Amino acid sequence: MTVLDRIKKVSKMRGYNLTKVNDLANLGKNTIYSWKNKEPSHNNVQAVADVLGVSVDYLLGNTDDMNANKKAATSSDDLKEYFDEHPVLKFDGKEIPDAEMKIIKRILEDMDD
Repeated sequence: MTVLDRIKKVSKMRGYNLTKVNDLANLGKNTIYSWKNKEPSHNNVQAVADVLGVSVDYLLGNTDDMNANKKAATSSDDLKEYFDEHPVLKFDGKEIPDAEMKIIKRILEDMDD
């Protein structure tokens, strides 16, 4: 599996298309697509890895563990931020439908009332 293949796979898992990942990583237009024919720079791979929340080693195919050698990210304990950063959530291996996610979010938002 190539770097581009791994990026496509993780992007799909995160609910992003490659254009969105490219933009979030602040890369030039179609930079990720160009990796089909040329070697990406380390800085660009790092930027994409940061956006996708995986290690550079995973994207380069050095490991099958998405978080191998990745520094512990400073994460917020705010569930709203987590939902915003992880649009594809699963329960018992099944994706949570949008309608149910809206209900869950509404319940959580109403907690402070």
